[in-house]
Amino acid sequence: QVQLVESGGGLVQPGGSLRLSCSASGRTFSSYAMGWFRQAPGKEREFVAAINWSGGSTYYADFVKGRFTISRDNAKNTVYLQMNSLKPEDTAVYYCAKHDGHSGSYYYPRNFNSWGQGTQVTVSS
Repeated sequence: QVQLVESGGGLVQPGGSLRLSCSASGRTFSSYAMGWFRQAPGKEREFVAAINWSGGSTYYADFVKGRFTISRDNAKNTVYLQMNSLKPEDTAVYYCAKHDGHSGSYYYPRNFNSWGQGTQVTVSS
């Protein structure tokens, strides 16, 4: 079982930037797609971005296109989420997750079978 640990969250002003990291244990990290999701208070967990096993393909929710960038370093067992031009509506707990490898779409939380504990991102002046 892969264990995932997120870091890099915090308080940032609107228009600012943060870089989230997700470190994974285990030797199979490079075999799986990875995703970032977020959950705001009172809302369902939603898809933010995903990246395939090699890093050659990336996918984004419409509301982060052009502002967020997902990347991975398989040698370091780490996936990143660079967040620029942050808005107050980006405030949420951000989770990284490992795709289960067979369920297809990266857009649904149910298709990911390992999750980190989450890191809080607050965008406020």
